[in-house]
Amino acid sequence: MKKIHLLLLKSFIRPFIVTLVIVMFVLLMLFLFKYIDDLIGKGFQWYIILELMMYNSATNVAMALPLSVLLSSIMTYGSLGENYELVAIKSAGISLRRAMYPMMIVVVVLSIAAFAFSDYMLPVANLKYYSLLYDARKQKSADLLPENIFSNRFPGYSIRVKRKDPDGQTLREIMIYSKGKMETNQVVTFAKSGLMYRTKDDLYLVLRLYDGVRYEEEAGNEGYNPRQQLRRFRFKETEQKLSLEDFKIQRTDENEFRNASAMMNLRQLQHYIDSAHKEVDSNVNVNYALITPYIKYTTVPAKSANIKKPIPADSIKANTVSEKATVLNNALSEVHQIQDFLKNRTDRHKETSKSIRRYVMEYQKKFTLGAACIVLFLIGAPLGAIIRKGGLGLPVVVSVIFFLIYYIIGTIGEKSAKEGDLSPLIGAWISIVVLFPIGLFLTYKAATDSALFDADMYKRFFKRFKLRKTKAI
Repeated sequence: MKKIHLLLLKSFIRPFIVTLVIVMFVLLMLFLFKYIDDLIGKGFQWYIILELMMYNSATNVAMALPLSVLLSSIMTYGSLGENYELVAIKSAGISLRRAMYPMMIVVVVLSIAAFAFSDYMLPVANLKYYSLLYDARKQKSADLLPENIFSNRFPGYSIRVKRKDPDGQTLREIMIYSKGKMETNQVVTFAKSGLMYRTKDDLYLVLRLYDGVRYEEEAGNEGYNPRQQLRRFRFKETEQKLSLEDFKIQRTDENEFRNASAMMNLRQLQHYIDSAHKEVDSNVNVNYALITPYIKYTTVPAKSANIKKPIPADSIKANTVSEKATVLNNALSEVHQIQDFLKNRTDRHKETSKSIRRYVMEYQKKFTLGAACIVLFLIGAPLGAIIRKGGLGLPVVVSVIFFLIYYIIGTIGEKSAKEGDLSPLIGAWISIVVLFPIGLFLTYKAATDSALFDADMYKRFFKRFKLRKTKAI
């Protein structure tokens, strides 16, 4: 390997790793800002939050990797141009295209790795992430006993705490209703103060109550009235154990999420698409067989002599007006029956077709991730050579602009394809198709030392244009 190639590789790898880490961190922060209300205050163990963040980071690779390639390529070639290292490379007889070869090989390898990641690891990460996020969002709040509210979060109990001390464990003026055998509030406990804490195994919440009284109602030995005995107990100190089993995160079976398109690899997606197409074709044949008995004239041969023209409603032969109305009502009822039948079958066909488009889009996205890395490198490398600015200033602005163009076009194409306005193939590749010619154009301009982004050139042009306009006047 030539020293120039080694120099370019070292110049690219460092900013690529740094930008990838920064972009992943920013996307992770966006995730936390979005779901902070669903995660905070629910008593999760630290490893649950860490696991959720790890899976979210894996799902963000599809967005972070193309942006990192674009930004790092602009920074690399911009820094080389700013330090006149590109000039030295060109003076040695090495063209820009030739200088881009080792970087192109690295990006191609990176694209292959991105394809393998999206096919093998991303479906698993999506499955783990969305199933865990679903369970976390439906988890009950860890604020078990809010102030001045009757809390029914513990089965069989209704508890009210008038206020809490700043430590969050000392309770004041506690009232507890508990259900007895008759499923009514048969036991009432009052306490002036109390202490709340969890057991070491985190299975129970213990309420240690001080200076209180308990009232119990029990059924009598005879008679129909279940409330014939009342007991009252006064206590200086007592304990009440409440089970925390319902407050632990309950994991949903991951198999319930496996049918989603984002949780499938290429083989599974292709199997589903083939099965769905067979189902659609089968339904078309079944629909025809089911509808023909309702439409009588379709069962008559096309060249039959018995075919007659439709009879106008005014010429229906009936003895009375009521008989004529009965005939028309029967015909209208049959038409409504056919419409209802077709509507149900049509809705099912539309839903299946929409599902096919969604799965085809997910199938194509396995390939577009790697292609996006190559196309954005073809844009970033010549842009850096043209603007000749390194660092995190102008390269960040330019890269964000082009990435937004890529992302917006891709999002519009994806939504249009899912709604049926575009072919799924076009919707998945439209952003790549739009940006690829721009990349080739910028590569050509950079190879021919074009001053495409030279501000002085535009200033001189407008100055000459202004002088010509002044002379003409």
